Amino acid sequence: MNALVTYLAAALAVLVVIVLLFVARARRTARPGGGLPPSGRSAGGPAQSPRSGPLRLTPGDRVRIREREYAVSATIRLVEGDWSWVQHLLDDGSGTRHWLSVEDGPELELVFWTAEPGATVTPGAPTIELGGRRFTWAETGQARYTATGETELPSTGTMRYHDYQSGGAARLSFEAYGEEGWRVSRGHLLDLADLTIHPTPELR
Repeated sequence: MNALVTYLAAALAVLVVIVLLFVARARRTARPGGGLPPSGRSAGGPAQSPRSGPLRLTPGDRVRIREREYAVSATIRLVEGDWSWVQHLLDDGSGTRHWLSVEDGPELELVFWTAEPGATVTPGAPTIELGGRRFTWAETGQARYTATGETELPSTGTMRYHDYQSGGAARLSFEAYGEEGWRVSRGHLLDLADLTIHPTPELR
């Protein structure tokens, strides 16, 4: 009798585990994109995954970020060890320097940047105050880059950087290409749904 009770208890436990696994799998497959970040309005070809759209932007493409449209004037691809990311320089005719950075790690990270040419702060401190906000140091490094399109840079070279964060979405970046001085920029995180991509027809 005890053996039968033990067998039934074990069988019930196995059944509960199977039911829980089935429910968890059903919830994952019910999420938009099958568990990937939502694709929003990104485009770039029917065979292209939602994540690859921002990575595949090239000079001549156009991208709408929230309510404003930009032309991609240049692309800078950077490599640091096993890590790589892309920066797309954007032109909206205003004369202000903007760009979109794309990091395709465990999670796709999109940041929209705006240059701060009048900023007098320099990197290195654990925290930096700028524009009434306090930024905390996040990472420092040096990468090799390859540039295509309209830049004032050599086609290849090195770039040093110091990155800071504030809250969940605000960013502050210091970059120096080659032997030039620091370029200061402020940024904020985007969702993939904030982008609408219009590839150049003849290149797609």
